[in-house]
Amino acid sequence: MAAAVDYSGNPASTSSTGGWTSALFIIGVEMTERFAYYGITSNLISYLTGPLRESTAAGAANENTWSGAASSLALVGAFLADSWLGRYQTVLYSSFLAFLGLGMLTLSATLASLKPPECTKIDSEIVSCPSPSTFQVGFFFFSLYLIALAHGGHKPCTQAFGADQFDTRDPAESASRSSFFNYWYFGVCTGTISAQLVLNYIQDNYGWALGFGIPFVAVGIALVAFFAGRKTYRYLPVATESPFVRIGQVCGASMKKRWRLHSTRSGDAKETLLPDESSQCGLLDYAEPHEISSQSNIKMSEEEVTSLARLFPLWSTCVVYAMVFAQPPTLFTKQGSTMERHIGSGFQIPAAALQSCISSTTIAFLPIYDSFLVPFARKFTGRPSGLTMLQRIGTGMFLSVLSTVLAALVEMRRLKVARDSGLVDRPDITVPMSIWWLAPQNILFGISDAFATVGLQEFFYDQVPDCLRSLGIALYLCIFGIGRFFSGFLISIIDRVTGGKENGWFANNLNKAHIDYFFWLLAGLGFASFVVYLRFAKSYVYKRKLR
Repeated sequence: MAAAVDYSGNPASTSSTGGWTSALFIIGVEMTERFAYYGITSNLISYLTGPLRESTAAGAANENTWSGAASSLALVGAFLADSWLGRYQTVLYSSFLAFLGLGMLTLSATLASLKPPECTKIDSEIVSCPSPSTFQVGFFFFSLYLIALAHGGHKPCTQAFGADQFDTRDPAESASRSSFFNYWYFGVCTGTISAQLVLNYIQDNYGWALGFGIPFVAVGIALVAFFAGRKTYRYLPVATESPFVRIGQVCGASMKKRWRLHSTRSGDAKETLLPDESSQCGLLDYAEPHEISSQSNIKMSEEEVTSLARLFPLWSTCVVYAMVFAQPPTLFTKQGSTMERHIGSGFQIPAAALQSCISSTTIAFLPIYDSFLVPFARKFTGRPSGLTMLQRIGTGMFLSVLSTVLAALVEMRRLKVARDSGLVDRPDITVPMSIWWLAPQNILFGISDAFATVGLQEFFYDQVPDCLRSLGIALYLCIFGIGRFFSGFLISIIDRVTGGKENGWFANNLNKAHIDYFFWLLAGLGFASFVVYLRFAKSYVYKRKLR
């Protein structure tokens, strides 16, 4: 790990910079950002299928595409941070971009010229719902993707910047950094719950202008607070030569030499010119030293590329887990919107608010994991962390499969209740089945989240080279980005094949739809990917720690 400096560029003092004081401050800023982000994404499908008049399938696909873009753009943020701006400046500029995007989003729900027209009602019955203009839809999505771009810069760098506040060369701080990822996710879940319980209710009952305006103000406050704390942080200097350039040079040189060898190889020479098959990334054995700009960086560059290549098989098997992760803010929410949601005579739970069961369970479970499960597992494994990072991720993946099976069974019951009540053709009437039937699948998913998501964060931060830590977090985020893209793509294809918005799996009338079939499909894909994951995890060799 490179020596950290303070805001003035001097060697960082352990007594006045970094540690838990700075880390907790950064966690607080992230909580605010999560509050704003989940204030949008957790109920976005309600806005898309409501004021924007999209079908269920189109709304779910658009939500998945936007969320996927927000996560995948983390690669751009990681590149800027690790190669040019550094993590602090990337977070600062991204926060300002989010502030701008949220301001525009608030205007899209406030100004008469920008917000979609409201439905016309006569005697409480809707008689017409004009579609929004192309300009109104375009302005809304431009604002939304501006936020996605900001999220791509903010998300990987903030977490890596928080972990940078601990020096792994110090035994005490190294132990604290392992706990940091648990408390980080605890803070993320706290911000998420606040959004799901407060903002979703405001959006459903007081309008979207206020529902978007509050996140706008929250991000503005976080931006000021983050800038105000700049003198308390530790900063890792940006490498003088971009690690991305070194990686590109190694891969380019390797591919060039491999092409030359394949062009000239013949007879017995074929055996002698092959790279060492025991190499973890045989392609690298083709690289020529003179084809890399700095001789001193040859070994480092090959190690960087090798370490990233070794992560890819595990990365790819986690994508299906991310596809399951995409369902709570989309199809789980649409499920809940058809069910009985009243508490008492006057209060109605927002359909999206039940997602708070996931975050609440994660918050409750993380201290249990740290205080009880880790010491218990330590007795059997002898490891300080109890479970390895890959064991933790695998446990979460398996629990997510069980959660999806449970979701399918609950949806089958909901459809049966709708049929028995004669509501198949009456989507305007609430199905007489409590929304709390959805709680178990969300709770189980929250436990899965505490295992898999936290494990993925630590694994991809820990197993990449020190100079690529932002990229490590970006790779973790891209799992969820690609997973959401795949989920949206799969929904779109299935919707076309099965009959569209009238009679397909994702029909607008959910009493005629069959999202239970989709849940069963996800459960099967999830179990298959879990089996493949076990094979790759068993053969994985962890990065050697330098002390």
